[in-house]
This record gives sequence, structure tokens and C-alpha cells, in this order.
Amino acid sequence: MRLCGIPNCDTVRKARAWLAGNGIEIPFHDFRKNGVTREMLEQWIGKLGWEALVNRKGTTWRQLDESEKLAVDSAEPAIELMLKKPSVIKRPVLEMEDRILLGFDEREYTETFKK
Repeated sequence: MRLCGIPNCDTVRKARAWLAGNGIEIPFHDFRKNGVTREMLEQWIGKLGWEALVNRKGTTWRQLDESEKLAVDSAEPAIELMLKKPSVIKRPVLEMEDRILLGFDEREYTETFKK
């Protein structure tokens, strides 16, 4: 199990605070310090689809020029963009043995960890 994201992201902070507040210790993988690999992205895309991983509401996406945005029309261009600009990945990404949780939803975390 591993939580992936950027430590100064508000949503990542909420997820980490929820986990800590519930006594759950999970290793954290910082996209900026530790990078993101093609293998990671391919695994996530295999479970979630590339569309879910690209955060089209974030600052990084909004700062792209229109041609860069239009080029992200399938998995391969999405992977290339996420490798080049990891902050465009929706976060946090919580990797678990059987599934991946994307973003932070308190109800979903509660249901997942209170079993």
C-alpha cells in the first residue's frame, strides 16, 4: 500500500491528515521528489483509465496551451504529459493490493479502512 501525490496539495493533505487521525500509517511517494514512472502510470490507467488520472481542473492543466490540451486524446499522450508534468495527475493516488483510490473522499476512506 502506498499514497502518492504532492505534499503541498490540499487534497493530499486532507488524505494524509485523515489517515494519521485514524492511526493508519501508509508510506508516501512524493511525485516531485521521487518522480512518477511509466510503469506506475500504466498500472493506474489499467485500473482507472487515463481520463480519470488527468486533472483537468488543476492549475497545471489550465496553464497548458490549447494545442497541448487537445493532444491529450488517448492513453499514450496522457502518459507523456504526466511524465513531463506530474502535477497534472489527479491526487492523491492510494495504491492498494486489489484497487486504487483516486482523490480523497472521506466516506470512501472510512468504508475502505474501517472493515
